[in-house]
Amino acid sequence: MAREVDMDSFAAAWADKAYVLDVREPDEYQAGHVPGARLAPLSAPAAAMRGLPDGRPVYVICASGNRSKTAADRLTAAGADAYSVAGGTRGWTRTGRPVVTGLAPGSA
Repeated sequence: MAREVDMDSFAAAWADKAYVLDVREPDEYQAGHVPGARLAPLSAPAAAMRGLPDGRPVYVICASGNRSKTAADRLTAAGADAYSVAGGTRGWTRTGRPVVTGLAPGSA
């Protein structure tokens, strides 16, 4: 089972260039996401496994924390060092942290 991190711990990891995987659907991601987050919708599980960094933690985020738990559990079972971000993108935005809109180059 994947571990969960609180928003402050995630923000500190993000500031240190953490690898962030956003498992929401493309329309949700386009509306606003954590800068640098890679889109890999939970509805397309193979997308999450492509390009994962070796030996680095993966921070999985969704809207509120529910889908990210499922995705982080799957990634952990596959051997990744995955963490679910409690509070999700809503929590990130609510605390005044930066978001960007649109699709990132190379997004799923």
